[in-house]
Amino acid sequence: MPGFIVILLAVLLSLPAVAAEIAPKPAAKTPVKKTQSAQERITILSIIPAQGEPGMTVTLSGTGFSETSTAFLGSVEIPAKLLGPKQLSFEIPRIQPGLYALFVKNNDGATSKTYNFAIQPLKPVVQSLSPDTVPACTTSGSREVTITGKNFQEGAQVLFDGGGIRSRYSSPETIGFTVPAVRGGIHQVQVRNPEETTSSPLALLIDNRPEISAITPGTDYVNYYELSVEGRNFLQGSVLVVDGQRISGGTPMPGNRDRLIYMDCTQLIYQRYPADPTPRTLRVQVVNPGNEESPVITINAP
Repeated sequence: MPGFIVILLAVLLSLPAVAAEIAPKPAAKTPVKKTQSAQERITILSIIPAQGEPGMTVTLSGTGFSETSTAFLGSVEIPAKLLGPKQLSFEIPRIQPGLYALFVKNNDGATSKTYNFAIQPLKPVVQSLSPDTVPACTTSGSREVTITGKNFQEGAQVLFDGGGIRSRYSSPETIGFTVPAVRGGIHQVQVRNPEETTSSPLALLIDNRPEISAITPGTDYVNYYELSVEGRNFLQGSVLVVDGQRISGGTPMPGNRDRLIYMDCTQLIYQRYPADPTPRTLRVQVVNPGNEESPVITINAP
């Protein structure tokens, strides 16, 4: 009997080990396949600027951008530049103005939500005027001005102080016009495209200050001779100041027979009655009705 008990205890003590050996092992976890919905999503948080014109750079901020990210405006695919893990930029291509659906897509198929993006008409840009200073009164050829810039369209019009004037379209970079007869001073020049987009203004100076370029002897009569005063910006009513004495085209001052004849804005004829035929130094200046004065010219004449 005691032997039987010892054998029974030995059997019972061995049971846990056997149970452990025959117990089923836990099943290995099957890897979960990453689906489209589990992919990293593309999220656009900001669009700067929110609208623009062709040639402008747009910066997108958000998440999910990569080196393979591409921007779309409607069906137009645009190469994009990854600025960082949270920034992407692209340049607006030359497409027609309007409202487009903007979104970003990666080559793994991940796509962002779409956002409305307005493409504005291309705005003309005025960069320079040649010349940027025009005499108030001179020969017609010197009143021609060429505008240099970009984005000028066929049919573009020049605005002079806000009003449209006749212009000559040459190319998307150049357009010309003739300066109208206006007062002296600073005036504004702009270009307006047919789409009603207008450039920023540039200043054009209408210079109304008289200037003497030459004084040459003319016809010599018995008791007087003529001096031809040549230059620009001479006006009806301009006077000649000779050694401080004013010579005009009206009735000569008492005791003085000298007279000034207005030919055009580039020439005055000075009829001088010298008391002494000996040449001497004369200081000559033109003064316009608005008191604009030319620099003083020194000549030798009787």
